[in-house]
Amino acid sequence: VLGLDAGSSVLFDCTEVACPVHRRLASPMASTKMSEADTKAKIREYLNLTLPECFIPELGEQKKGKVRDIYFAGPNVVMVTNDRVSAFDFILPNLIPFKGQVLNMISEWAFAQTKDIVPNALIENVDSMVVVQKKMKNLDVELIVRGYLWGSMAAAYEKGDRTFCGLSVADGLNRFQKFDTPLFTPTSKAEVGHDENMSMEEVEKLLGKDMANRAKDTALKLYQRGAELMRKRGLMLIDTKYEFGVDEKGVLHVIDEANTPDCSRMCTVEEWESKYPKIAEEMKTGKFANVTELLKAKPELKLKEFSKQYIRDALLEMGFDPLKDTAAPKLSDDQVVECAYRYISIYETVTGKTWEFPAKMSPSKRIIMNLQREGMLVGGFVVIVA
Repeated sequence: VLGLDAGSSVLFDCTEVACPVHRRLASPMASTKMSEADTKAKIREYLNLTLPECFIPELGEQKKGKVRDIYFAGPNVVMVTNDRVSAFDFILPNLIPFKGQVLNMISEWAFAQTKDIVPNALIENVDSMVVVQKKMKNLDVELIVRGYLWGSMAAAYEKGDRTFCGLSVADGLNRFQKFDTPLFTPTSKAEVGHDENMSMEEVEKLLGKDMANRAKDTALKLYQRGAELMRKRGLMLIDTKYEFGVDEKGVLHVIDEANTPDCSRMCTVEEWESKYPKIAEEMKTGKFANVTELLKAKPELKLKEFSKQYIRDALLEMGFDPLKDTAAPKLSDDQVVECAYRYISIYETVTGKTWEFPAKMSPSKRIIMNLQREGMLVGGFVVIVA
């Protein structure tokens, strides 16, 4: 049986199954935690062993997401999570080693911790980058919960905005400040371009009042559970987004991913507790118009996040203007390694498991082998990796 190797037009023989296969989690190559320097050195060995878009016609009708190839196969959905990453709604030219695997593995862990709150659509992970979920009718709303004034909301707040998704936010808050209670700030789900903020009234109009309230209540409970679990690991869940769907009986399910660094912001409790009080004290002096101005004067107070913020900051430091530029610039190898290291670090911190580097094999080849073993690919087929 022949498939197409990643990044080339070379056919490989998928019947040669004598090598380790990176299935649901990771192949056992290293069982002890490595130092940061050793981990980064190891990541460099995998810079060319990444997965771009992957088109497998035999899996069924395809729908392309920003960082996933989604296939509708009978009653199920097969999602192949690639190593692309998006920032400011741009797909970067770089591929980040292990990014797709980390997202799936954290989601699998998070789904297991929250199934008492809401059922999830997960059936199985047939490969660390391939998830099979039950087909659902997507609500087509990004259900965002914010515990802190952070990110784009903080930027708008510093410019004077005080109403977000129909909610009034008090004056006198600082970037990075914790809200008294988490805020529900839903957005539309755009296939391309930017998502748009939605008020609760708009969500009710789209989904119906009952479903809208069920979705909001469930999202807030999922955030609360995630925040509690992560705090036990020394992490703060700053904000996150969920996607929900309903089955043929109208039962709400969480779908896609949950509490991963691609759909959440996180930082360590120590980072926030050591820096935010200093920020608050500096802001009381009245010397700075906002925290952004303070950080220009005292960059050592900037909080290190475990999220895509590192990529956003790297792009901005390279002179990228998301409002004017038509394409994102390419990151350096050092930046890619740093990004991959942060993905691995957050996986270990969130799940409490030690990351294990997989056998050195093209991810596309491994995926095909695992799909064959599960009986999802049979006979001759074509795989197009671009």
